[in-house]
Amino acid sequence: MNAFTTVIGLEVHVQLATQSKLFSPAPAAALGEPNSRVHAIDLGLPGVLPRPNATAIELAVRTALALDGQIQPVSRFARKNYFYPDLPKGYQISQFEEPICRGGAVPIGDGRSCRLQRIHLEEDAGKLTHSDAGTLVDLNRAGMPLVEIVGEPDLRSPAEAHAFLHHLREILRHAGVSDCDLELGSMRCDANISLMPAGSTQLGTKVELKNLNSLKMVQRALEYEERRQTAVLAAGGRIAAETRGWNDEAGESRPQRSKENAPDYRYFPDPDLPPLVVDEATIERQRQLLGELPERRRARYRGRFALPEHDVVALTQDRAVGDWFEALVAAGVDAKTASNWTIGEVLPAQRDLGVALADFPLPPPQLAELLALLADGTLTQVTARKVFRHLCTHRVPARVAVRELGLARLDDPAALQPLVAAALAALPEAAAAVQAGKERALDALKGHVMRQTKGRADPDLVDRLLRAAIAALGPR
Repeated sequence: MNAFTTVIGLEVHVQLATQSKLFSPAPAAALGEPNSRVHAIDLGLPGVLPRPNATAIELAVRTALALDGQIQPVSRFARKNYFYPDLPKGYQISQFEEPICRGGAVPIGDGRSCRLQRIHLEEDAGKLTHSDAGTLVDLNRAGMPLVEIVGEPDLRSPAEAHAFLHHLREILRHAGVSDCDLELGSMRCDANISLMPAGSTQLGTKVELKNLNSLKMVQRALEYEERRQTAVLAAGGRIAAETRGWNDEAGESRPQRSKENAPDYRYFPDPDLPPLVVDEATIERQRQLLGELPERRRARYRGRFALPEHDVVALTQDRAVGDWFEALVAAGVDAKTASNWTIGEVLPAQRDLGVALADFPLPPPQLAELLALLADGTLTQVTARKVFRHLCTHRVPARVAVRELGLARLDDPAALQPLVAAALAALPEAAAAVQAGKERALDALKGHVMRQTKGRADPDLVDRLLRAAIAALGPR
């Protein structure tokens, strides 16, 4: 029995999908030439005043709705004061005592959830790059619109923390709030972990982990810290309240600084910003834009389309994928066929082309035309895939592509009989094996015929013709 209970709480920063920053008109794009997307407001120059981004506020409201939080009709911006090179104003505009949302929850699987303490708006800081030559400052990210999602210490294992982040990212992507790309920094996580004696209700001293850039990294870092703290406590030591950075290459956390408390930041209401008022019309508008969230969509796919669980999960990881699948079904394609082609053909081709699904060159109605030719027997699975690849680079109707490629199905027994005879002559051992009851040997004969016809032969007809020809050979 473990002598300690692990307690984990996550703080997640999510960059909102806006065109400009939270309080300035500078573009909300952190990449590109360093310090090329910075406005006087981001620098806090004398005489400038921040102006809240209405779209960011709306997306924060949508975030709260997606996570079942209680939107506060009135919230306030505050100044979080600290001095660091990535913060040119000397303070960060955030929310403290009066956030835009209180409460909420994130599912972690098996019908369980982790409670949220709050969701609040804040601006991002810049980025520091440390090297032997010194520290470089890039302020492109300074002022980016963020929501910080603060979880309660309800998680009891690193695996639950991974599940929390997986479900949170999935929900926010479906809601259209953010792309939640951890590698690009549009979703960042700090993890607080402590251990307490098993059976106790008194929380232990917490340690904050930073530099966590992927879901797997969060889990690895927490597993390491869980082991480290267990060893310290088991040896009679004490855990220091500190911030530790995760070094993924070394596979260990390292001390960074002692942990700050809220008083260290000297929060006070920002005198340049009035109270933020969210009216019912704004809330209702965002509720309509929220759309169907992943778990409800999964339940609908199981019930309406009777899809296997693998398909249900694959189609609901991303809202655009589910929308594509449903457009294919709406165009008349059987649900299972639409699922197979979306998962097995469209998504790999999309990744190869490096385009968004919305920009995929073969829209659902045109793919439905191709799949109709497969359904009516004009094409085989092999030739349908060849036509699919052709249509990804040539904007022509599916029937035109079939004609251009010369891929119409061969289903004339008279035309296939010589090829069947040639297969038996080329592979007599396989024919003998089939006669001996080894059914799998028939695949080699069928493959020979299909190669000769470049996949155009009707596979069921080839199967029947081969069996008839082998039976006619008589016993051996």
